[in-house]
Amino acid sequence: MHMDQPQSRMSKFKLLFLNNRFVLFLLILLLIGLNIFLLTKISFVFRPLLVLIKTVLLPVILAGVLYYLLNPIVDYLEEKGVKRFFTVLLLYLMIVGLLTIIVLAVIPVIRHQVMELVSNFPAFAAHIETLLTDLIGSDYIQRFQQTVDFDTAKLFNTITERATSLLNNTWSSIGGFVGAVTETVLALVTVPFILFYLLKDGKKLPAYILGFVPTALRKQTGQVMTEMNHQISSYIRGQIIISCCIGMLLYIGYLIIGLDYSLILAIIAACTSIVPYLGPAIAITPALIVALVTSPIMLLKMVVVWTVVQLIEGKFISPQIMGKTLRVHPITIIFVILTAGNLFGVVGIILAVPGYAVLKVVATHLFRWFQARSHLYDGPPAGPDPTVKG
Repeated sequence: MHMDQPQSRMSKFKLLFLNNRFVLFLLILLLIGLNIFLLTKISFVFRPLLVLIKTVLLPVILAGVLYYLLNPIVDYLEEKGVKRFFTVLLLYLMIVGLLTIIVLAVIPVIRHQVMELVSNFPAFAAHIETLLTDLIGSDYIQRFQQTVDFDTAKLFNTITERATSLLNNTWSSIGGFVGAVTETVLALVTVPFILFYLLKDGKKLPAYILGFVPTALRKQTGQVMTEMNHQISSYIRGQIIISCCIGMLLYIGYLIIGLDYSLILAIIAACTSIVPYLGPAIAITPALIVALVTSPIMLLKMVVVWTVVQLIEGKFISPQIMGKTLRVHPITIIFVILTAGNLFGVVGIILAVPGYAVLKVVATHLFRWFQARSHLYDGPPAGPDPTVKG
């Protein structure tokens, strides 16, 4: 009699908790939360691992980007019968030759335009200050100030204080800047070695990783890795091609209208266009300043060129190159970029969209797995049938 009571209690416990999939899922979430809480209390144990990740992250990311750009060429030559090792060596020789041409032919032009732009920057600032002073001194602006009780002197004092504070912080962080430059140089030095082995043995990496995955999960894990690889490769190749097209079109347009520093302005636009939606808005600022200082007519011409290039990119280039690879709403992309920028800075802005694409693939497969295992989504949907018309 006494033995039956524990067994009955155990059966009730199993019936209430273990056989209830939703309650079991909540218990699993509770255990995961407890593990996360405990890990935050012993975070010092993982500090060496975090330092290692921080050290290798930049060269691995750079090598990965170059891998996705160059790997199609290596695969194509390998299909033609050229061994992969010799293909990579030939590709490296071509890259060295291309870099040599760029250094000898393009870099002097860029250097001349950059030095001229820097030397003329005080004159640009003085000219813009004069324009602002004339604008503020006009009758319309004075009436507006009186209407809204706007103090111009107070605004300039605030801007001066902020600029002084920013300058002081910059000087105080010179040591950190030098350290960052050193880390960047070391990363750039190690990138060619990492890239060589990625191009040579990169095709073996998925099978090697799947070797650590349990046999029952290998098929689904392989599908996740394939989708992640497709998302990242499509985005990186597409975005870089689009950025290069924008830079070339802007350079041609700037040459046609006769805008000064056309090459360096086009290069700035191409580099910032890697960040979708927000990049072009940042890239137009230096071009606007140069055009405004030149003449109002030049400003109008520059705006026309920029508008035409953006229309060509939005209507023809991006749909043909990117297509609907990511299937992410533009508002979502903007929110993701802003959030990643606040969390991780410039690196977060650059990696926000491909990182979100990877997380989306993982989350989608986890939801499908939960949907199949929990049986919470089985059966017809509750409520009225949407196909029945009232």
